[in-house]
Amino acid sequence: MSTKSMLHPRNQHREGYDFERLIVKSPELEAFTERNPRGQATINFQDSNAVRMLNLALLRAHYGVDFWDIPAAFLCPPIPGRVDYIHYLADLLAESNGHKIPRGPNIKALDIGTGASLVYPLTGQHEYGWEFTGVDIDPVSIRSARQICQRNGLNIRLRRQNNPEDIFEGVIGPEDIFHVTLCNPPFHASLAQAEAGTRRKWRNLGKGHSTELNFGGQNAELWCPGGEIGFIAKMIEQSMTFADQCLWFTCLVSKKDNLKPLARLLKKARVAEFKVVEMAQGQKTSRFVAWTYYPERQRSL
Repeated sequence: MSTKSMLHPRNQHREGYDFERLIVKSPELEAFTERNPRGQATINFQDSNAVRMLNLALLRAHYGVDFWDIPAAFLCPPIPGRVDYIHYLADLLAESNGHKIPRGPNIKALDIGTGASLVYPLTGQHEYGWEFTGVDIDPVSIRSARQICQRNGLNIRLRRQNNPEDIFEGVIGPEDIFHVTLCNPPFHASLAQAEAGTRRKWRNLGKGHSTELNFGGQNAELWCPGGEIGFIAKMIEQSMTFADQCLWFTCLVSKKDNLKPLARLLKKARVAEFKVVEMAQGQKTSRFVAWTYYPERQRSL
């Protein structure tokens, strides 16, 4: 596939998937490849096994990850869009570093809801060398993430969040300092809403009425009481407690309509600055909101 996308300029996947390179690194992928109407190599993105194999091939070919596997039915995130978030975070941090992209383990990143796939620490550590701490409430996800770290000899810290009511409380210690937090929050308010969203997605793609999630997902990964805005509102509230321990708090926001109420909450929290960073990925636009309690003059890395 050679069609150019609108991904971040530093994103390795701007030119699409190089299946020849991917199959060299992961010969198993060849069994899942097919040709689209234009004769280009692709996979069936409705096939969860094909998506998982594509992810493994991408991580091997581009991010130095030899072993990668996740439990059945867990979220299998699309790599190109996920790594875009990392690149835009690097740009955000560069603003406090003389407009130079910060690299190396002196940059500390906290991934809230790191998941069984560990996708943000894997890609972010390879691209920029940052030191990641991954947090998740699900013990199976933590075990999976730990196995990925051990099998690849990676130094990624993992912490279990034991209280479903907390986000930063209980996982940020008194000695911790982070330059940035990141999060891909559950965006549905209930299981029924998540299933309805899946059916709507398949209809929009002309794929009928399937409820199957090609990228998988467990309940804690897809929905929580209050949905996306409830989750981020709690994140904003708890960020106030750790205002001096993190330079930038950030979180993906899937629903554009949520930006205005989130802006009101951030103003109420008296942050020094907040911004919305848009990320274009083909025909889709995603975004994250970022906020800091540090005045601009105090933001040097």
